[in-house]
Order: sequence, then C-alpha cells, then structure tokens
Amino acid sequence: MEKIAIVDYGMGNLHSVTKAFELVAEGRADVVLTADPAVVAAADKVVFPGQGAMPDCMRHLDESGLKAEVLKAASERPFLGICVGAQLLFARSEEGPTESLGVFPGEVVRFPPEKMHDAAGHKLKVPHMGWNEMFVKHAHPLWKGIADGERFYFVHSYHFAGADDIAVIESAYPYRFAAAVARDNIFAIQCHPEKSAGAGLQLLKNFVGWDGRQ
Repeated sequence: MEKIAIVDYGMGNLHSVTKAFELVAEGRADVVLTADPAVVAAADKVVFPGQGAMPDCMRHLDESGLKAEVLKAASERPFLGICVGAQLLFARSEEGPTESLGVFPGEVVRFPPEKMHDAAGHKLKVPHMGWNEMFVKHAHPLWKGIADGERFYFVHSYHFAGADDIAVIESAYPYRFAAAVARDNIFAIQCHPEKSAGAGLQLLKNFVGWDGRQ
C-alpha cells in the first residue's frame, strides 16, 4: 500500500487535511501526518500544507529539519502544495519579504489596495475569504471530475504572480489570478480543498490515485 505523508512543520490546520485524506483514501493508501524527515523521505507521495505568515512558515520549515526532504520530494514524487505550502514553492514572497524554496520562479504578491473594487465600485476586503469560482486554463489529472466554474474555499491575502506558464486553474478577485499551478509531478493550489466540500474531496481523491504525470 502506498504511503502519503502530510508534512507537519508546525504551521497549518493539519487535522482537517489529514481527516480529508483519510476519508478519500478508502484503503488505497496509508495516510500519515508526520514531522519526521525520514518518514517524508520514505513516502510515495507528499502533501505540503500550511497556514500563517510566510516568514514564520519558512522559519519553522528550516527549524524542523524538513526543508531538504520537502525539496527532494518536490523533485521526484507526486507532490501537493496547499495554501501557504503552495506559496512556499515560489522563489520569494512580498510578505516579510521572504526568500522561499524556489521550486518555481516568480513570487507571491499581496492583493493591491488600488485594485480591490468590484464592478460597481464597492471596496473588496483583504484577506479574500470565502467561496470562489475556479476556471480551468489547462486540463490536469487532479481536476478530473470537477466542473469548470466549481467553487472552492479561499482564505488569503497573497497570490501567485509570474506563474502564467505553469497556471492550470484561475480564479478572480476582482481580477484573474493563478489559483493552481502545476509542473511535472507537482500540483500546488492556493485555496483549501480540504474545506471545499465535494469538489475539494474529489481533488484529494484524484491525488491519491495520481502517478505524478500530466
């Protein structure tokens, strides 16, 4: 049976991610929440979640001793980044600012106040919080069974930038931004699939069965 390691570096709502994966695995995979680099190294697939401020997340990742194994997993096995775990894969973030893992080029930027108005001119709040539509830019195996325009749950003040060539899913608040990116064995998503009802569970189920190829 394959092992899916959910990386615990001290940042994030890991209980809900773990429970969601246990639900969708349906006996096809052994799901383990771990802070042990050796367990991550031995896993067949790796999930990298996260919540909180980017500088704190990067510091906890360094202090945990997990950074090297996360980078190794991202280079060779099916790998899912969620929320700040997805943001950490980019080269840098405006939050801090922070130098991050550099798996992807580009950066993570804050929603600019001057653009945060809807079509009627009403001010939009940051962080962007709530259910929002997801639009398919490029087909991907992890989106199998999920309708174009399906709603997922977001909580974020920053988003991916400079990611046009790897963006597979977009959302809008109020302008279009990359909500999920993918390259080779990596899929990284800004929203919270573990909190996104049936569509989110479908994405996690797809990851359980994914061989890391696009």
